Amino acid sequence: MRQKSGPEKAPAEQVVKDIRRATRRQFSAEEKIRIVLEGVRGEESIAELCRREGIASSMYYGWSKEFLDAGKRRLAGDTARAATSDEVKELRREAQALKEAVADLTLENRLLKKACSRMGRTTHEVSCLRKGRDHSAGRGIASAGAAHLGQARHPARHVLSLVRPLSHRRG
Repeated sequence: MRQKSGPEKAPAEQVVKDIRRATRRQFSAEEKIRIVLEGVRGEESIAELCRREGIASSMYYGWSKEFLDAGKRRLAGDTARAATSDEVKELRREAQALKEAVADLTLENRLLKKACSRMGRTTHEVSCLRKGRDHSAGRGIASAGAAHLGQARHPARHVLSLVRPLSHRRG
């Protein structure tokens, strides 16, 4: 009989390698330091230590070299280090939040200046209005739940609703 032709199956060894590669153990920095320090103590051979920990000896020697190089740099006074990817992501999120806050405050400031100029007030008085809450925009935002104008999540939405009626009054 003739066998069906179809996709060829990978040899068993390749399947095992793929599974091991996909489930490879990740060692934390603390685990790497612990293993390197055990090797430096010399209580057992490096080969025995690597067998017990389930790592290749080349991996141990790589970690050991990195550990000693980092120690040399630190003792030489080099305290700079590369940021981890989590730190970079957090800094990017923080920078984006700050950019949004600056954009909100800039828009709010422009709208307040515009509203005050229509009421015949100077731009110096705008800052006093923000602090004193004697402007309808400040009261409107405060009543919306923000402690002050800068803390409103979307201050432009509240300020616009208060500024628009002013522009309709003039026309």
